[in-house]
Amino acid sequence: MDERTERVEVDLGGKSLSIETGKVAKQSHGATMVRLGDTVILATVVEAKQVDEEQDFFPLLVDYREKAYAAGKIPGGFFKREGRPSEKETVSARLIDRALRPLFPEGYFNEVQIMVMVLSSDQENDADVLGLVGASAALGISHIPFYKPIGAVRVGRINNQFVVNPLFSELDESEMSLVVAGTGDYINMVEGVCQEVSEEDLLAALEFGHEKVKLLVKIQEELLARCGKPKQKIEPPPKNPELVQAVTKLALEKIAEANHTPDKNERQNKLDELLDSVTLELLEKFPESENQIKAILLELEKQDMRKMILTEGRRVDGRDIYQIRPITCEVGVLPRTHGSALFTRGQTQCLAVTTLGTKIDEQRIDDLEGDSTKSYMLHYNFPPFSVGEIKPIRGPGRREIGHGALAERAIQPVVPKEEVFPYTVRIVSDVLESNGSSSMATVCGGTLSLMDAGVPIKAPVAGVALGLIKEEEKVAILSDILGMEDHLGDMDFKITGTRKGITAFQMDVKIAGIDLSLLSESLKRAKEGRLHVLDVMEKTIAQPRLELSVYAPRIITFKVKPEKIGAIIGPGGKTIRGIIEQTGAKIDIEDDGSVFIASTDQKAGERAQELILKLTEEPEMGKEYIGKVKRITPFGAFVEILPGQDGLLHISELDTHRVNRVEDVLNVGDEVKVKITGIDVDGKIKLSRKACFAPNRR
Repeated sequence: MDERTERVEVDLGGKSLSIETGKVAKQSHGATMVRLGDTVILATVVEAKQVDEEQDFFPLLVDYREKAYAAGKIPGGFFKREGRPSEKETVSARLIDRALRPLFPEGYFNEVQIMVMVLSSDQENDADVLGLVGASAALGISHIPFYKPIGAVRVGRINNQFVVNPLFSELDESEMSLVVAGTGDYINMVEGVCQEVSEEDLLAALEFGHEKVKLLVKIQEELLARCGKPKQKIEPPPKNPELVQAVTKLALEKIAEANHTPDKNERQNKLDELLDSVTLELLEKFPESENQIKAILLELEKQDMRKMILTEGRRVDGRDIYQIRPITCEVGVLPRTHGSALFTRGQTQCLAVTTLGTKIDEQRIDDLEGDSTKSYMLHYNFPPFSVGEIKPIRGPGRREIGHGALAERAIQPVVPKEEVFPYTVRIVSDVLESNGSSSMATVCGGTLSLMDAGVPIKAPVAGVALGLIKEEEKVAILSDILGMEDHLGDMDFKITGTRKGITAFQMDVKIAGIDLSLLSESLKRAKEGRLHVLDVMEKTIAQPRLELSVYAPRIITFKVKPEKIGAIIGPGGKTIRGIIEQTGAKIDIEDDGSVFIASTDQKAGERAQELILKLTEEPEMGKEYIGKVKRITPFGAFVEILPGQDGLLHISELDTHRVNRVEDVLNVGDEVKVKITGIDVDGKIKLSRKACFAPNRR
């Protein structure tokens, strides 16, 4: 090892995880390589040299990219280069961002870029948690003001035993897959999917994961002690006390009035008008202070909202801290879709639509873990009109991809397996109005649309988002948070599930972290909220419809012998194209002989099945067939009894009396009823016509 290289490692569940620095990317402000098994990531951090003095926010940019060479692959496509980030890369970048962002000091506004690159993949260990550990260590050894290293692990549970950083193959058997991140003292980010586990089991998994997180924090602290650079000091921007006093005097009562206005738009209009009036009145005395006035007003709004919740137990829309907003549900709202629902909770509303397709509609995925397909998808859209804004539409952003991934995970445990329901299922959620937790509205609306479509889901799924207001010893956990309670509060904890248990969750905090007792109380409140939402949903539709929409395809599935696939397809695909043209059905055949026939016309699908079965049927001894004469010889006729299969009808078997010439009874093209009387070892078939005559049937 190079003299300048430093390396630390720890045993996690019998596998060694190492962090190394000082060998590569030395012009960055911090760089680490993290290895688990043969999966290796490089994490680098760089701080901008200059900062805009007018800037009042922290511009953190996190990129996570998987290199195709990491798995010994060459990218597809014309350019043979890695393209735009995949959904997996985007979600992994968000995971890293959400865990790190709260741990930068207040008043730090320099631009920071974190880049995580997956350099080697053993296709067994997921690199996302390694990226988070590497980014934390890189920040820790740099001069960038990031004072608390964090660790992250994935937790699974197999045969009632918790497993740290399970392999991809082990996750197939696990009833949960959750990521836990935090400092040595607190948990500050969790997300994952579960197979309807209890709140107690999830809490135990979080406790198990946090103990492993502490080990990763410890080795980072060891690394920082060896090679960490001195941290730059950050002082919060100075406030003009005279300006603060003037703004407070003019605005405090009006902010309190606005914070007692239940309607989001009316409240925001009051706050906007207050900003304009206060700025106009104070600019002459305090020139060029627009940004400072805006910041002071936001802080006053935050303090008033939090005080109102902690002292009065009242929220800005008039609810108490545990109350869920009014909910309305509708299904079948669109006439020609396969399933649709409109879910409205307070001022949050989403339109969810389910579409059923065939194997051809599956999503093909090419990533480091190998080629795969997805037959269940959920796509989330957040158009700007949902919050009264104007923005160009340029495809889904990180937030939309992240919210969609959460909602997709939430519903996935109840979606039927392919062998039970051989359809490709796509849910689209269009958020029509938003004031908090549109992702949870998407889960509820998506579930309703699935039931409206007749998808036999295991159970309905609902979700609720919880918030937290914490001031020293005073704590309030909020059920079904508003947008401003998310923005000005300390936690956003989204939890979904059925009546039986939890299916997915995601937690972000704006403080250093929260302890297990608060998590336990949050899970309890989430269950109460979830059951309330399910009660309302089930009054609209309690179980999936018994029949699919008339506009949805009907799918027939069956199996043929793999060696018969060629006969179905025919030379150059001629045979299968003929069946498709004749019936109008969609046909998909897999290598194992599985056949999927889809058609909105049930009879057309059955006709296609009949034609395929004829192509794959094997001759059966003693069975009668209607065959067609293909060729005549002096000693008999060759009759095609099945597509591509014929047998010899000997002249002696043409009739019960003697026949001198075959042509006296049959001609080429005639249809004739015959019976198989023999199949020799070479597969040659003997036929008889006279065996079909009553009463002399053989």
